Amino acid sequence: MTYSGDVRVGGPADVHELRDLMISKVAVGPMENNAYLLRCRATGEQALIDAANEPRTLLTLIGEDGIASVVTTHRHPDHWQALAEVVAATGARTQAGRDDVEGIPVATDVALADGDQVRVGRVALTVRHLVGHTPGSIALVYDDLHGHPHVFTGDCLFPGGVGHTSKDPVAFVRLLDDVEEKIFGPLPDETWVYPGHGKDTTLGAERPHLGEWRERGW
Repeated sequence: MTYSGDVRVGGPADVHELRDLMISKVAVGPMENNAYLLRCRATGEQALIDAANEPRTLLTLIGEDGIASVVTTHRHPDHWQALAEVVAATGARTQAGRDDVEGIPVATDVALADGDQVRVGRVALTVRHLVGHTPGSIALVYDDLHGHPHVFTGDCLFPGGVGHTSKDPVAFVRLLDDVEEKIFGPLPDETWVYPGHGKDTTLGAERPHLGEWRERGW
């Protein structure tokens, strides 16, 4: 079946099958967070992006093969409510942005900085540090050698705008600047965007509106 990225809390995962990587997207309550299971097709190694909530749902998605790591995109509690239980059940290594580590109550094994790599088997994703939503928010960029890039943006980029910055105009400008420089700048329109909540989008769908976002201030 064709991947749409349109998932609902309580519903099945949607699976995006790439040549080297499988991406399973599931929504968990109560804040309709997205969690993403990545699986290297060559080795079978798996990693989870955001153990947001509903540990049973996430552990069912992970299955008997387990996971090597969990990446938390940022420190906001709705993105790590299931982290302790998932780590306890799987023994996974924890990773998060260096400047958000203190705000995550589960110990972080690997503190990530801009330009670092997160490996899932033979697949590598590049860390992009995006300041504004939180001090240490990160996005993960998978540059698919067989197609267009894919980027997991946490709460820094959604269809229709960047993430909230608590009505702080300085933080908003910093976030939009980072998103423009590190995401829109180097990546093509075909890049698929997997956000922390809601439906997916592409950079091409959002790029024409960057000026509007800056003018409106959110």
